[in-house]
Amino acid sequence: MRAVVMEEFGEPEVLRIRHVEDPVPGPGQVLVAVAYASITFVETQVRSGNGPFGRPVLPRIPGNGVGGRIVAVGPDVDPALMGTVVVTTTGGEGGYAELALARAQDVVPVPAGLELTDAVALLADGRTALLLYRQARIQPSERVLVEAAGGGVGSLLVQLAAAADAHVIGAAGGVGKAGLVTSLGAAAYVDYSRPDWLDRVAEATGGAGLDLVFDGVGGRIGTEAIAALREGGRVSIYGMASGADAELDEGALRARSIGVIGLTAAPNPAQTRALIVDALNLAAGGKLRPVIGQTFPLEMAAAAHRAIESRTTTGKTLLIPADHARG
Repeated sequence: MRAVVMEEFGEPEVLRIRHVEDPVPGPGQVLVAVAYASITFVETQVRSGNGPFGRPVLPRIPGNGVGGRIVAVGPDVDPALMGTVVVTTTGGEGGYAELALARAQDVVPVPAGLELTDAVALLADGRTALLLYRQARIQPSERVLVEAAGGGVGSLLVQLAAAADAHVIGAAGGVGKAGLVTSLGAAAYVDYSRPDWLDRVAEATGGAGLDLVFDGVGGRIGTEAIAALREGGRVSIYGMASGADAELDEGALRARSIGVIGLTAAPNPAQTRALIVDALNLAAGGKLRPVIGQTFPLEMAAAAHRAIESRTTTGKTLLIPADHARG
């Protein structure tokens, strides 16, 4: 099969197409003919050697989320799974390929009426957004700032918060994402590449301050957004797309009674699966719409990573390993 193999850390060009042996499912495993592979921002960090969990062993095939049809099962796996169209995690690697192994317990059948592309886009981002949303306990009319509002997780948080009758302010870099963000339900859009972006936030809240910030960017943006919270507000911290954490002065946060959420332990496998199922069902019911901004063929994985790192992408970015795998 064809796969993207990473043999060293570095720039996107370290992602090279290779012909490798087809994987064979062992006990408890299934083999998926990959129609679409998810790309996450964290994977670009891992490729560069600056991932949040240290450097993995090389060589490796990147990719932690795929969607496609089950074409083989391990010796102890229910053969009735053969032919099922599913989305699944791969356990951390192996997704940028025409065929990928997964644990049978991790596969989630795609609900009727939901496009496979949408299901793959929701595999990681949907479960993350839904978990953050539930942790935040948004109340009607709360003033909620969503950073990276044009991205995979951010675009979903905008929709979930708007559906909870919050006053949503979507924030991202550049004016080109304004139309997308407001179409998802944001009452206002601010461009945080502008030096006066906090003034625009203040205008959007009528000077009352923010009740909640979803901080997936960190660094200067996250720090400034937290400063815009009203006394008694709260921040959900879940990422550092800027490459640095937001500055948290615990004394200052206590003085302003700012609550920090979103830093709880990661959900266990059963909870993760339940979040994925819920996200897929919401999408199948028309209550959640993933934004798929761009797709790339497998051999252009490097270009896909470069586009994500350039901050020019919107929504989710997907790889398409092989035409014959779709469906």
